[in-house]
Amino acid sequence: MFVPLLVLPVLVVLGSWAQWDAQSADVLKGMAQTVLPGYAYNSVMLCLLVSLGVVSMGSVSALAVTLFDFPGRKTLEWALLLPLAMPAYVVAYAYSDFLQYSGPLQGWLRAWLGLQGGLWPDVRSLWGAALVLSVCLYPYVYLLTRAALAERAVHLMEAAGLLGAGLPRRIWSVALPLARPAIAAGTALALMETLSDYGVTSFLGVQTLATGVFKAWLVMYNREAAAQLATGLLVLVAMMLWLEQRAQSRLRFTGNRARSGQSGEESQPLRLRGVAALLPLGLCAMPVLLGFVFPILIMLRALLAQGGSDTPLPWSRFAGWAWNSLSLGLLAAVLAVALALALAALRRSRPSRGVRWMVGLAGLGYAIPGVVIVVGLLLPVGAIQARWPQSEAGGWLTTTFIGVLWAYLVRFVAVALQAINSGYTRVPRSLDDSACTLGITGAGLLRRVHWPLLKRPAAAAALLVLVDVLKELPATLMLRPFNMDTLAVMAYQLARDERLGEASLPSLALVLAGLVPVILLSRTLRTHR
Repeated sequence: MFVPLLVLPVLVVLGSWAQWDAQSADVLKGMAQTVLPGYAYNSVMLCLLVSLGVVSMGSVSALAVTLFDFPGRKTLEWALLLPLAMPAYVVAYAYSDFLQYSGPLQGWLRAWLGLQGGLWPDVRSLWGAALVLSVCLYPYVYLLTRAALAERAVHLMEAAGLLGAGLPRRIWSVALPLARPAIAAGTALALMETLSDYGVTSFLGVQTLATGVFKAWLVMYNREAAAQLATGLLVLVAMMLWLEQRAQSRLRFTGNRARSGQSGEESQPLRLRGVAALLPLGLCAMPVLLGFVFPILIMLRALLAQGGSDTPLPWSRFAGWAWNSLSLGLLAAVLAVALALALAALRRSRPSRGVRWMVGLAGLGYAIPGVVIVVGLLLPVGAIQARWPQSEAGGWLTTTFIGVLWAYLVRFVAVALQAINSGYTRVPRSLDDSACTLGITGAGLLRRVHWPLLKRPAAAAALLVLVDVLKELPATLMLRPFNMDTLAVMAYQLARDERLGEASLPSLALVLAGLVPVILLSRTLRTHR
């Protein structure tokens, strides 16, 4: 019964084409003749640039830490995950303030070198957005590529070396073919995040398809045209999702084929010392510096400068922002885990094709851009209010927790479902059969048998959903109750008003929250290895 609520926004957006009228046609025609080609061009170019960035940083760093042993390798193995803790819009705030024409870096360089004018193109541009998204999203490629190479790449490269192949040929002919499906899957995940981004592109002034959806809704006041534009985003995301699933299936095939060989002694990475170790060390350290260390230092500098100025830091308001974010996050996490438990238990007890399709539809929400979810929720509300002006349907979604929690569940139930399904793989079905012989079925089976074994996966799922909710911007910005600000919303609004010192306080709080799952992920990887 909950699945229709989770897929309703997508169905509403797709069904908007059935409500074609002259007004929406005029809006789309006018945008197609003026701004829409530019939005599409920026979206495509941003995806291409981000693809180049994440593939180059993620695959090179994964190859370096997997195939070579050099000083600092063990530290960089987990440090390369740290940019996952950084909300991309926080990195955009930091770099736009530090690298712009009036920023401290250009000012210092002009004074030192005696130069005039801008020393590089404006960071508030397409290349700036691509740089920010690349340094934040490359860990997707790094994680999958490292996992694909970890088991057999070193062993096969040693075998190729014994056959006379040089190091460049071994990397090109052995390691990269093994990693190619993983690189494709990680790139597809990064592009889905790029298409769903709103904070980075809006702050840096890059007009994308998401911008067109917002303008059609908020500027031209045409909800049907906004929904019809949102279908373009859905099509692009569906293409990325298909690419990711296809690459994952090839990755599993490659891994099974690699494991089919005989397992000898564990091979060791090629040890590098001296000057030869500087290249992989620098290639692995650069993404960490760009995606985590430098943004943190810039935000801390702004925070300290604000603390020493005449305008005090908003500590009193910060407590309210943190409480609003935490309350929304905890409530969404509990509901998402409850729904995920119900869906996973239903799939386990009734593994029919219909149930698998239903659970699969509920798990697609994470790939849907937040702006599409917002349009899909507000579109029926607008139709109801247009037909019955006295209806309070809009108030239920925009002045209470209902709308924003609904959007969170549509988007993040997939995160909880993935963790719960992973936990169920370690619960043998023999326990279900034994419980059934004792007369324990249905909800009793879930409560008395499954739940004690799923407590840790459920806790991990709740933590992941909580952190994702804390960082979510578009849905919170559009659907939050009036006069209820969160850390993400205030970081965006303060940075947009060029008040980076005040914005650094909620931004750093979001980074600290994001560090928790990254630390747990790095510990899990070390334990698995």
